[in-house]
Amino acid sequence: MEVILLERIGRLGQMGDTVRVKDGYARNFLLPNGKALRATKENKTRFEAMRAELETKNLAAKGEAGQFATKLDGKTLVVVRQASETGQLFGSVSPRDIAGMLTADGAEVSRSQVVLNAPIKSIGQYKVPIALHPEVEVIVTINVARSAEEAERLARGEDITVRREQTEEDVVAEATEKAAEALFDPEVAEKRRGKVDEHDGGAEVAAADAEPKRAKAKGKKKAKEKDAETE
Repeated sequence: MEVILLERIGRLGQMGDTVRVKDGYARNFLLPNGKALRATKENKTRFEAMRAELETKNLAAKGEAGQFATKLDGKTLVVVRQASETGQLFGSVSPRDIAGMLTADGAEVSRSQVVLNAPIKSIGQYKVPIALHPEVEVIVTINVARSAEEAERLARGEDITVRREQTEEDVVAEATEKAAEALFDPEVAEKRRGKVDEHDGGAEVAAADAEPKRAKAKGKKKAKEKDAETE
């Protein structure tokens, strides 16, 4: 279907452009929302008659959006959600959620103005565009965490998912091991690390340590046999 745009629409074109779009997109979005007219001869004449008025309204709306943008641009919203240790949310954060939080914070925004291709489903910080006007867009940061404390850590750039995978017991054990190794010479510490886990090579190290003793005992036995033969 060919339509006449009554305002700038993303990648489609500018106000007054005649463009071809899918029938469903025109019927379900452009036409009912007053963003376009069917490209008939009558509507082309109608558009030319109302062009000046449309341009004046668009300029005023763009100015208001620009003023609003200075207050909203760079804003950060903290969203606390339950999530697994790997950071996957037990649910999601949708455009409706973001619009609701912005509105509750004093910035009235509709769900359609939140440019989010898919709901947020994991812990992290996300840059989300907000289309305040066809020609005015701002970016807000959505900080999704399991608590306010985690949100602060995310804001500092910490990878809380990786840190969560290491238990407190692991941290304590690692710290204790490092403190113990600090008491040994580097060479001794290296050997000590090699003997920690028999399943990871500890048995081989123990066998290597025992080999010189067996060789020495074997040498003594041969010496005694030789002395016996001499006598």
